[in-house]
Amino acid sequence: MGDTVLLSEQDKVLTITINRPERRNALDFATYNALTGAFKAATGRNDLHAIILQGAQQYFTAGNDLRDFQQKPEDESPGLRFLKALAATDIPVIAAVEGAAIGIGVTLLMHCDFVIAASNTTFRIPFVPLGLCPEGSSSVLLAKYVGIRKANEWLYSGKPFSANEALDCGFINTVTEPGESLATAMEIANNMAKQSLLSLKTTKSLLKRTLTPLITETFNIEREAFIACLNSPEAQAAFKQFFTKEKSIS
Repeated sequence: MGDTVLLSEQDKVLTITINRPERRNALDFATYNALTGAFKAATGRNDLHAIILQGAQQYFTAGNDLRDFQQKPEDESPGLRFLKALAATDIPVIAAVEGAAIGIGVTLLMHCDFVIAASNTTFRIPFVPLGLCPEGSSSVLLAKYVGIRKANEWLYSGKPFSANEALDCGFINTVTEPGESLATAMEIANNMAKQSLLSLKTTKSLLKRTLTPLITETFNIEREAFIACLNSPEAQAAFKQFFTKEKSIS
């Protein structure tokens, strides 16, 4: 699956690392495809009890690699296929977040079972400022995690929020010292490894029982809305401004 995603297994725990540090671990089509393959391959196995997802070099992900948005969207994008594979994973998924989680980097956390973040982590959901709309069932899940008022604030403004704010709102489980999120995630994963696999899978299935149909429906509704927004003049102008700024910096 290439060097953009690294896999490591130990004691019934699979660690998946997004490995594009030169792009702040931004997710391009190839990385999405590799992540989809990793989560699909892990689902249904009887020798794994937990999955840890992290970004290389203590930076979670800058979200979608906007260069891929210059391509015509597919009927079902690689990003959506990844989110569906993540949502369908049958064992606990623990995210170890450092540095920043932006855009789909925040969306994917809503499909994880535990989120551990370092105190210096910045979260941001900049869809509206980019002329886009929520994706990956986040229009449903975010309000369920943090309430509609806070979801409105984060989605409409696109402004950054801190790990402490995310913890206070119930969006994440724990805040650690910088550089310690993986160790805390590993403690949780090792505890999962001691539990009954049948019990873990059954509990996860039951917890998601009423949400799964709604998530599936919202995936498809948001996909249509996202494509419409993506092709709008406002979104294309926002991307042009982004790339002009990026070119001037590089």
